[in-house]
Formats: sequence, structure tokens, C-alpha cells
Amino acid sequence: MDTAALQRFLKYSLVGISTFAFDLFLLLVFTEFFSWHYLIAAGAAFLIAVSVNYVLSRRFVFIGTSRSVSEGYVLFLIIAGTGLIAITFFMFVFVDVLHWNYLFSRIAIAGIVGMWGYLMNFYFNFKLAGQ
Repeated sequence: MDTAALQRFLKYSLVGISTFAFDLFLLLVFTEFFSWHYLIAAGAAFLIAVSVNYVLSRRFVFIGTSRSVSEGYVLFLIIAGTGLIAITFFMFVFVDVLHWNYLFSRIAIAGIVGMWGYLMNFYFNFKLAGQ
């Protein structure tokens, strides 16, 4: 991995950790304070956090992308949609089948979905100039 790729991955990780913390905060608020079902809360929190992630990733991580903001956001949401399907499925399995805590379950799922999002956005969404 070259230096630019490593720096990009580290920036993406920092953005991802920050927006994931925001995702968890929203999940907690939606479930504990608004009494939403954990699957609805997880989906809503994820969609809000992933939108913030897009803005930050475009501005700080994938600098120089040749895609327009609207085109990139649509592709970002498609990629995020696959992540949302995985999150919802595994949240159901971990919480309803295995009886894990919903917050612990969401944390356990985050790494896989986060890596999926990075790889899909790097290779298919953010077309970087010169790459």
C-alpha cells in the first residue's frame, strides 16, 4: 500500500469512527428516548450517519473525485443500502435470535460493513483523478 493510499485509509477510518459514534448516539436516542423499535432506529441512525459520512469523506478523504456531488451521493446511498441490508439482517440475528444487546450487536457489525463501504466507495464511487 503506497503512502497516499494509507493516508486515505487512515482519514476514512477517522471519519468512519466519528460518524459511527454519531450513529450509535442516534441509535441510543431513538431507542431509549423515542421508544423506536431497534431495527427502525438502527436503520434511521445509519442513514443519517452515512449521509454525514458522505459529506466528510468527499471533503477530507476522497479529495479530487471526478464525480458530481449528486451522482456520487446516489452511488454512495446505493452502497450504503447494501450495508443497511446487512446491518438490519445481522441486528435481527444478534438481537432476536442470539439475544445480544442491540448496541453491542451494532458495534460487532460495524467493522465488516465499514470495510465494505470503504472498498466499494474507493473502487466504484469516488473516481479520483489520476487513478
